[in-house]
Amino acid sequence: MEQNWAGSHRYTAPALVRVRDVGEIRAVLRRPGPVHALGTRHSFTDLPDTAGTLIDVTGTEAPAIIDPDAGTALVTAGTRYAAIVEDLDAAGRALHNMGSLPHINVGGATQTATHGSGDRLGVLTTAVRSLRFLDADGILHEVARGDADFAALAVGVGAFGVVTDLTLDVVPRHLVRQDVYHGLSWDALLTDLDAVTSFAESVSLFTRWEADGAGQLWVKRRVADETSPVPDAVLDARRSPDAVSPIGSGDNITRLGVAGPWYLRVPHFRADAEPSWGGELQSEYFVARADAPAALAAVRAVADGFREHLIVSEIRTAAADGLWLSPAYERDSVALHFTWQNRDAAVRAALVGVEAALEPYAARPHWGKLHLFDRPGLERVVPRLADARAVFERVDPAGRFVNDHVIRVGLREPR
Repeated sequence: MEQNWAGSHRYTAPALVRVRDVGEIRAVLRRPGPVHALGTRHSFTDLPDTAGTLIDVTGTEAPAIIDPDAGTALVTAGTRYAAIVEDLDAAGRALHNMGSLPHINVGGATQTATHGSGDRLGVLTTAVRSLRFLDADGILHEVARGDADFAALAVGVGAFGVVTDLTLDVVPRHLVRQDVYHGLSWDALLTDLDAVTSFAESVSLFTRWEADGAGQLWVKRRVADETSPVPDAVLDARRSPDAVSPIGSGDNITRLGVAGPWYLRVPHFRADAEPSWGGELQSEYFVARADAPAALAAVRAVADGFREHLIVSEIRTAAADGLWLSPAYERDSVALHFTWQNRDAAVRAALVGVEAALEPYAARPHWGKLHLFDRPGLERVVPRLADARAVFERVDPAGRFVNDHVIRVGLREPR
């Protein structure tokens, strides 16, 4: 059967249908039994799985319909970000942010509140002005920002229907320069985390939680032109022209030290290469920015218990939003991301310690990544979980989009 992009999870659905348009999606929905949409397979759990038919929407990829005057781009849910960015740039427009991987499809990324990094930048879903979806009967619905159900459905993890297309807000095109800073100490970071994360539009810290230093800062700064100066230091970290990539093979990362178009700098990985390490597991937890220094110190204190299974962690930020199931709902957030070796049992054991360390800080997991939270645990940290569940139950009363995962985490009621 099919597996996720990293080869670390296999789907158990007995059937998979690759569709090319709304009509073909409707044809699948006319079949009896459970269904669930599947995108570019960048999840690490059984979240997109089903006991019935998986609907692979990646075949719906199409050029974006860009309206520069309205500041929008209409894209199909199965379209990868990499497939639309050049056309946006040619039209003088850009996305407000991108994830680490441009390989991901817009529908899956926004439905799970995937994000980039930036104190003032919301998760990718905050760019969604409206979305259209097919319900279990194949009826097309549209919900827009400001509508009653939008805050529930915009980050809906596919638990209510099949998203077909989305209208995204776009911003003026711009240049970005990406630089690496070395030598940041834990003392400096934990004393003034805000100075680090606000240093540029997008800042990521890559760390292995070692005692002798916090790790590498990857700083993505908007610049006026290729000659714009960039600072040589932030706190005790210094800009370095040489960087050994902690996040991939080295030849799959976006270019460092030279300004370029936004879409070639904001993601960590090049669209024309395999991303990250492959064969990996990933986990991620969001805490309030005010709690982040204490949360980082708490995880650092238990790092000896998990470091042997860790490839690298990334620390990044996201602005607060009003989307009920966004991990950044109503709080400016710091996200602690873990890329693990593909050792399922060992990683799950390590997550016991990580989640215990983060429990005092009401950490919220990323929906598409490996975590140990169940319904009671999520009800403690996701304030609108019950409200979102009620919307999903109303939109999909027959439970066509229910699977074991969404029941386990409290997104749907058992059937």
